[in-house]
Amino acid sequence: MNGFTKVQPRSHAAKWLSAVSGATLAIAVAMPAYAQDAAVGATQAPPQEAAAADAEDIVVTGFRQSLGAAINLKRTTVSSVDAIVAEDIAKFPDQNLAESLQRIPGVSIQRDGGEGRAITVRGLGAQFTRVRVNGLETVATTTDGASPNRDRAFDFNVFASELFSSLVVHKTAEANLDEGSLGAVVDLNTGNPLGGKYGLTLVGSATASYNDLSKNLGPRLAGIASWKSADGRFGVAFSGAYSRLKTLELGNNTVRWAQARFDSVNGAGCFTTTATGTTRASNSGGFYRPSAACDAVGLAFHPRIPRYGEVRHDKERLGLTGSVQFAPTDRTKISIDGLYSRFKATREEKWGEVLLRSNERSIDVSNYTIDANNNLIKATLNDAWVRTEHYLRKSTTEFYQLGATWDQELSDSFRFTLLGGFSKSEADIPIETTLVFDDRDAQNYSYDYTNMRKPVLSFGTSVSDPANFQLSEIRDRPSTTTNKFKTAQLRTEWDVTDGFQVKVGAVHRQFDFDVVAYTRDAVICPTRTTAARDAVLGTITCTASSVFGPNAVYGYQATSALSELFTLGKAGQPAGTTTQWLIPNLPAGTEYTGLYDRPLAIDPGNIRSVTEKTTGGYLEFDAKGDLFGLEYAANAGMRYVKTDQSSTGLNNGAAVTVKRSYDDWLPAMNIALFPHKDIVVRGAISKVITRPSLGNLTPGGSVDGFNYRITFGNPQLAPYRATAFDLGVEWYFAPQSVFSVALFKKNVESFPVGQTISGTYASTGLPLSIIPPSSPAASNPEGQLWTINTTVNGTGASLKGIEVGLQAPFTFLPGFLSRFGGIVNATIISSSADYTVSGPTVNPCVPGASATAACTFGPNVSAIRTTTLFGLSKKAVNGTLYYEDEKFSARVSASYRGPYVDANSGTGNVFEGYNSTVNVDASIRYKIRPWVELSLEGINLTDEYRDRYTDLDANRNYEYNHFGRTIQVGARFKM
Repeated sequence: MNGFTKVQPRSHAAKWLSAVSGATLAIAVAMPAYAQDAAVGATQAPPQEAAAADAEDIVVTGFRQSLGAAINLKRTTVSSVDAIVAEDIAKFPDQNLAESLQRIPGVSIQRDGGEGRAITVRGLGAQFTRVRVNGLETVATTTDGASPNRDRAFDFNVFASELFSSLVVHKTAEANLDEGSLGAVVDLNTGNPLGGKYGLTLVGSATASYNDLSKNLGPRLAGIASWKSADGRFGVAFSGAYSRLKTLELGNNTVRWAQARFDSVNGAGCFTTTATGTTRASNSGGFYRPSAACDAVGLAFHPRIPRYGEVRHDKERLGLTGSVQFAPTDRTKISIDGLYSRFKATREEKWGEVLLRSNERSIDVSNYTIDANNNLIKATLNDAWVRTEHYLRKSTTEFYQLGATWDQELSDSFRFTLLGGFSKSEADIPIETTLVFDDRDAQNYSYDYTNMRKPVLSFGTSVSDPANFQLSEIRDRPSTTTNKFKTAQLRTEWDVTDGFQVKVGAVHRQFDFDVVAYTRDAVICPTRTTAARDAVLGTITCTASSVFGPNAVYGYQATSALSELFTLGKAGQPAGTTTQWLIPNLPAGTEYTGLYDRPLAIDPGNIRSVTEKTTGGYLEFDAKGDLFGLEYAANAGMRYVKTDQSSTGLNNGAAVTVKRSYDDWLPAMNIALFPHKDIVVRGAISKVITRPSLGNLTPGGSVDGFNYRITFGNPQLAPYRATAFDLGVEWYFAPQSVFSVALFKKNVESFPVGQTISGTYASTGLPLSIIPPSSPAASNPEGQLWTINTTVNGTGASLKGIEVGLQAPFTFLPGFLSRFGGIVNATIISSSADYTVSGPTVNPCVPGASATAACTFGPNVSAIRTTTLFGLSKKAVNGTLYYEDEKFSARVSASYRGPYVDANSGTGNVFEGYNSTVNVDASIRYKIRPWVELSLEGINLTDEYRDRYTDLDANRNYEYNHFGRTIQVGARFKM
C-alpha cells in the first residue's frame, strides 16, 4: 500500500473531562522527559532505545502493539493518511464503521437513530467523501433515520465494524488516487489471508447488547476463519457478523417554528367581516384588523407542531466477506474478494401533537409570553387542531460487491495491478405508512417552552376518548433507491532508478443511480374512496366547508377497535405534560380504510435517475533521496478524467433525459521532509472535485408555458471544484509516540445554491415537447425570457483549519502506571460561505390592491448570510485513556463535536443545525486463557441528547431526543 496505517483506538469512555484532560495531562508530562533524552550527547542511547530499555518489563501486545505498528508506517509515508487497523476494529464496541472512524483526527460523525451513519472529514460533509471497498469505489445507501439517503453520501451503518481489517482515510489527494472527493477518500479493506499466519486461524465473538431505554437484549455475533498454506502460496478467509438490537428514541419535536396571524388574542378578535367593520369574523375568512396584541403574536415565532413522542428502532445487521488469494510465484498474486451485507430496519413513531401549521387562523391565543428572541414560548390555545400520529416504515438494504485483483511483477523494476469488479446497493421501503387522528376544535391546550429543550405540553381536553377523534388522513409511500458501480482499473509502476519511480494508470467506471417512489396518500374528506369501498365502510357525509365545531365531519369516527392507548416513557418531559393519548391502530386502520388496496400514484419528484461514465488516467512521479543533506520523499502528477452524465426525471409528467460531458485535469503534489530522524514535515497541494449532488441533477419539475415559468433541477450543474493545501509536522519523540500538527486550507470555487434567474428556454437543456401544447410558449418558446427556478453554481467558499494530535504510552511512570497510555486529538476549523436565506416576516398586514381588499401577511425577507459550510463543526476533540497488561485491558474515550449548521431552514428561520454533543464510551477486557477473553463495554454512557435547532440566531428547539445507554457483555475466542 502506497501510504501508511495510523492506529487510532476504538475505545470508549466514562467521562469526557477525565478522558481528555487526563490523557492530555499525562502525555504532556511525558514529553519533557522524552525531549530531554533526545537532547543528550552521542554517548547516550537514542531516545527510542533508552525508552525501550526503561520498559523491558512492558508486554507490548494487542492494542498498544497496533498503535506502534501504525506509527512506524506513518513515518515513511508521503501523503497524509490516517487509519484504524484490525486489532482496534475487532476489539471495540462501536456499532458500525462510522463510530470506528470518528476516532481518527479530523473525522466527525452524524448520528441517526442513536447510531453513527455518515462522516465529515476536516469539515466537509458526507457527500464530499468517496469510499472504496477493497479498492473499488461504491455507495452504500440505507433508509435508516428520519429520511432515506438519495445522494452520494455513504451510509457506514450498513456494515458491522468486525468485517474489516483496516479503515484508511486519505486526507490529501494523489494523482493515482480516485477522484471525486473534496474531503477524503476512505478505504475499507476486508480479509488478507496471505498476510496472516500459516495454517488455520479461527476467531469468534459472542456479545449480548442491552439498551437501558428500550429494556431490550439483543445478540451480536462475529467470526473469522482464515487458512494459509504451508508454502504461503494460497490463502482463504471468511468472516461474518450478525447483530440485532431494538432501541428507543424519546423526546420532543416542533417541526420548526413559524409566524402567522391567529383568530384572536386574549379574547380580542384579529379579523372582521368587512374591511371597515367591527363585527368579528371567527375561525376563517374576513379582514385582518391590526392591533398591538394581534401584530405582536402574529410576528412572534410559535412552534409549528409541538409534540412529544417515541421512535422505536429495530435493526438487524448481517454481513459476510470472503477472500481467496493465490500466489503461484513470488511475482504473481491473484485476489478475489466478495462482500455481502443486509441491513433491515423498522422505524415506528408515535406522536401526540397540536397542528398549528397552516391552522393558526382558527386558533384563539391567550395567556401568552413572548421572549427576547421573539418566540411565543408560552400560550393557551382554543379551537386547536389536536392530532395524534402512528407511523411505520419497514426497510431493507442489501449490498454486495465482487472484485478481483491481479498483482504482477514483470521484472525487478516493473509491475502492474489490474483491478475490476462491481457492486450494488439497494434500499427498499415496501411500507411507509402514517395514520392520523384529528380533533379539530380542542379547547384549553397549553404549551410552555420557557425551558426551550424540555417544554410542558398539556392537552386540556381528553385525548384518550375515541369519541373526540376522527381518522382523517392515511398515507403510504413505498420507494426503492438503487446504486450500482462497475469499475476496471490498471495501475503500473516503473522503478527507473533507485529513488525514482514512474506510475501510470487508467480507469473506467460506470455509476448508476435510480430512485422510484409512489404514494397512496388520501385525506378522508373531501376525498372519497370508491363506491365499493363505501359499501363496505358505510357512506359518511363530509362537511368540508365547516371543519370546526362538534358536528364537523372530516374523517371516519374513531373507535376503540381503531385505536390503541400510548403511554410516553422517559422523554425528559417536565411535570404537567400529558403522557397518555390515543393513536390509530395501524393493522386495524389500514384494513378498515383499505389503504394497501389503493392504487399507487407516482411521486414525480422522486422518479429520477443518473448515469455517470468516467474515463481517465494518471501520470505520477515518485522520488526520494537527499537534497543538500536533507532527506526527502515526494510524489507529483496529473490525473485526467472525463465525465459523461445522463440525468432523467419527470417534467410535466413526461420523462426527460439530459446528457452532458465535462472533463477535469487534476494536478497533485505531496512532499515529506526528514530534517531529523524523529521529525517529518509534510506538504501537499492539489486540485480536487466532487460531482454535483444527485438530487440537484434531475431535469424533473414543471414547465408553465402560459407564464413562461420553469421549475426544475439543473442537470447542467458544474461539479464542486477546489484547490487544497496541507502542511504538517510530526515528532516521534518516543516509541509508539507521536505529536503532530497539520494545517489545511481548501478554496472552493463554487457550490450549488437555489436561485431564480431569467434565461432562454434553450439554456435549460429541456426538450420542447414538454411545453404544454395549448400555451403561447408552445409555438414561440423563445418569445420572451423565462423565469427559471433551479439550482445554479453559486459563489465560492473557503475553509481552513488545524489538527493537533498527541499519543504515547506512559512508560516514564513507575510500576503499573507505566502500563497506561493516552491519545488526544483536536481539530479546529474556520469556514466562510454565503447563502441566500429567507428571514422573518416584518409586516403582519401588507395592503391589498384596493381599499376593500384584505391585507396579506408579509413575505419572508430574503438576505445574504455568511456562515460556515453546511455540516462543518468549528471544533472537534477525541480523547482516549487506556491501560493494558498481559491479561487485563481497559479503555475510556470521549468524542466532542461542536455545533454546526446543517442546511437552510424554512418558515422564516435562518439556517438550522445541531448543537454540540459529547459521546462517552468505555471498554474492559480480561483474558482468562490465552485463547479466550471476556469483555464489558458501554456505549453512550452519559445518555447524550441529540439537540437539533432551527434559526442560527435564536437557537429554537427543533428536536431534543435521547437514545439510552447500550451495555455489551461478551467473550472473544481465538484459535
